[in-house]
Amino acid sequence: MKLARLFLAFAVLGGLAACAGNDNYAPKAEPSFYRNLAQPGAQLDDAAAASMISGYRANNSLPAVTLDPELTRLAQAQAEVMAKRDKLDHAAGKPFNVRLKASGYDAKTAAENISAGYHTLAEAFSGWRDSPPHRANMLLKGATRMGIAAVYTPGSKYKVYWALILAEPDDKKN
Repeated sequence: MKLARLFLAFAVLGGLAACAGNDNYAPKAEPSFYRNLAQPGAQLDDAAAASMISGYRANNSLPAVTLDPELTRLAQAQAEVMAKRDKLDHAAGKPFNVRLKASGYDAKTAAENISAGYHTLAEAFSGWRDSPPHRANMLLKGATRMGIAAVYTPGSKYKVYWALILAEPDDKKN
């Protein structure tokens, strides 16, 4: 019995040593939330963004959010307007509530985060998480939908403009 335990201990330790000694391991690709979006052709992984925000919300006892095509379109439009004007501003086109209403999107509640200068999703998320008003928006009670966009603009001082919209749809109005 002692010999069997000793053999098992050596087998486990030997297996761990073999794993630790594998210098040929290389990850297949960089996680998309670290992808540098401040370059031509780089695209935001909005599914990774939804997963990241949903995980954060779950850690705070809130429901997950899913991507909403209309909210994504609205976020994209806001990021594009800010990038074109090279100005970080919720009202760069029109105020958020006006834009939301004009789109026809029925929401019980909705919030928008914007930012500029973050080159990766991880940076943008961290910036929002570390800012009390932006964190409150990501933790909007009742929100189940989201849209997010990042727009690269090489001639701007910030390089990348971001917009995130979270909402609780008002299904009773439809």
